[in-house]
Amino acid sequence: MTTPKKILLLPIEDKTIVWFAATNEYVVFENEVANILQKRISGSSIDEISLEISSKMDIPFTEIKDFIENLEEQFLNKTLVENIPLEKEASKIQKPKKFEISETYLINDVICKVSFLSKKERELVHPKFAHLVIENAPLHHHLFEVFIRNNEIILYVNNSFIGTWHPEEVHYFQGKFSMELIQKIHQKEESKWMGVFHASAVSDGKQSILFLGDSGNGKSTSLALLQANGFTCLADDFVPIAAENKEVYSFPAAISIKKNSLQVLDSLYPSLADAIEYDYIRLNKIVRYLPPNNSDFTTHLPCKKLIFIKYEKEADLQVKSISKLDAFQQLIPDSWLSPLPENAALFLDWFAQLECFQIKYSENEKMIAAVRELFEG
Repeated sequence: MTTPKKILLLPIEDKTIVWFAATNEYVVFENEVANILQKRISGSSIDEISLEISSKMDIPFTEIKDFIENLEEQFLNKTLVENIPLEKEASKIQKPKKFEISETYLINDVICKVSFLSKKERELVHPKFAHLVIENAPLHHHLFEVFIRNNEIILYVNNSFIGTWHPEEVHYFQGKFSMELIQKIHQKEESKWMGVFHASAVSDGKQSILFLGDSGNGKSTSLALLQANGFTCLADDFVPIAAENKEVYSFPAAISIKKNSLQVLDSLYPSLADAIEYDYIRLNKIVRYLPPNNSDFTTHLPCKKLIFIKYEKEADLQVKSISKLDAFQQLIPDSWLSPLPENAALFLDWFAQLECFQIKYSENEKMIAAVRELFEG
């Protein structure tokens, strides 16, 4: 039986990415610092390492020792605090005797019923999945229950307590809801997923590319333009990648289209003109939802490229390779990454093989042509 690794290292460019098992944290270090961490994990004492470095460099022994002790305290002596639902916590919760609203969604051949205590809870989930609704379903395979009690959002799945979230943590609730959903529609437990990324996944039928971009950079608009021009939307905002094959799996949520993008898209998607508008005051945005053009949510495809996309008025088209370290540091913050050592190793291996690009554009046709070229390249 092998001992689980406490850290994993991936040299990238002139630095090293280190994953810490105790905290499920990824940190970019100078190579020399990563080497110190590796030696400590391998059994070398702080004094041994300090003496070795001091003899090679003009730095006092005590100064190096203090640095290593601080490094160890900051990164090696922490423990992962997991938000695991407790049975005693669940026992205090009184489930509603009656739910005011229920919606039934058909995804692949899986029927999921979601019961909401009121319209308030429904608005947290339903808009992104409204295009999947089926009427008068005779049965369902899975039951999700969403309700608010004592100002906390509560989720049950198949009568099992999943967790509670404060209103300001609504995006964590939505992420957990989506995580439970992909487990059901793809029949893979959470441990079988390498990670979930806050990105868009676009397919040409053979492979996929991940698109990233800060809010306002035009990521969703670009995705809508691409799916109107022969590409398929595999997933938007929530992109799951399985551990077993490191492939992107379909997620059936609709694409959120901001109000200022309607003029660009109205000729391509006339239905957007009559789509329900949602005003998310907390996020300071008004959106409508566009169903993905994916007709097979069982699809999963390899991904070899990652693109940061940005619309900039009157900008000339620019397509360039970017630093993988820069890409990594933008990819990680909004991602969920599996805490299992074997999955962390798979993630680092997957990322090491990625090609990373940036596209800046103002003309839609040129952007679409550039993406087509990247798929073919």
